[in-house]
Amino acid sequence: MRVSASCKLRLPGAVLLALVLSGCPLRPHVPTAPPQVTAETPAPHEGVPFDIVADESLLTIRVYRGGALASAGHDHLIALRALSGTVYVPADVMRTSFEARIPVAEFTVDEPALRAQEHSPDFPPEVPDAAREGTRRNMLGEALLDAEHNPQIVLRAVRLDSAGAPAPGSGGEAGGEAGAETRVLARVQTTVRGQVRTISVPVRYQLAAGALIASGEAALRQSELGLTPFSALLGALQVQDEMRVRFRIVARAAASAPNPSGTP
Repeated sequence: MRVSASCKLRLPGAVLLALVLSGCPLRPHVPTAPPQVTAETPAPHEGVPFDIVADESLLTIRVYRGGALASAGHDHLIALRALSGTVYVPADVMRTSFEARIPVAEFTVDEPALRAQEHSPDFPPEVPDAAREGTRRNMLGEALLDAEHNPQIVLRAVRLDSAGAPAPGSGGEAGGEAGAETRVLARVQTTVRGQVRTISVPVRYQLAAGALIASGEAALRQSELGLTPFSALLGALQVQDEMRVRFRIVARAAASAPNPSGTP
């Protein structure tokens, strides 16, 4: 996801004024013809449906400044609390599938409380309102996510692969006992701005008492999603291609649905 670098007073006066008046937008590279990508077929949905609970789920994306004038910008923290969709869990949990939707207009930029939780000098809690608003405007604009014509990002499971031993003390294995933390590598089909790509994401999950909790963190490049990072001033001010994505997703089965874990 491409967002603009925010401006500080260290820039020369003329450049600073131009960036402030425009909300610090950066001009994108003119994209070349996209490479041919072989689409992978999403997994079929089978088993017990678990609906994602938006109020209990959180997706955050950290984007980082770059270039010779990186000190003139900010690293940004993008967040979403409006994820929707369904996870389908069969008896063989390694055949779990899902479809999730991200309404891009619901992304927030640099919430002070979330930045404070980073406990990092790279993410001080306060970011100027103009910089935050300009970043969000550019993120949703035609040159980036183009929210007007592409209001959603869609994520679909292709497959799950075992990702090794469970965390110490969890007591479980892939497809093992209920309540244990299981580690898998999820192959996920992404649709961003109409471009379909497939990425791999490490996931930890627990399934018990009618609830599924999945979490994880991974580095992800904008270019892997078919996007082009912004750059300005001949590359002196730019946004790095690599982002850090972190998520915690809570999904719950309907009261009438059978409990796949077998626990009361």
